[in-house]
Amino acid sequence: MNRVYVCSCFGVTDQQVKEHAAAGACTPRQIASATKAGTDCGSCVRTIQGLLGRGACPRRELLEKGRATAVLAAAPELAEAA
Repeated sequence: MNRVYVCSCFGVTDQQVKEHAAAGACTPRQIASATKAGTDCGSCVRTIQGLLGRGACPRRELLEKGRATAVLAAAPELAEAA
């Protein structure tokens, strides 16, 4: 297995970012909440954005359809911030 480190500050790999994205993390901030990647020097944030891309994101799709209540219900941590 070839590890490519995205965040050298916290030892986060591209595979970890992809796994969190598959589990529903759609933004670098959500990746940071799960892994701390991007919270120290910040040089990995653009790489994380590239890995996340602009592909399908269940939360983003719900927001675009005006279903913010469903998004907040699916992600309690977002409801606390709202």
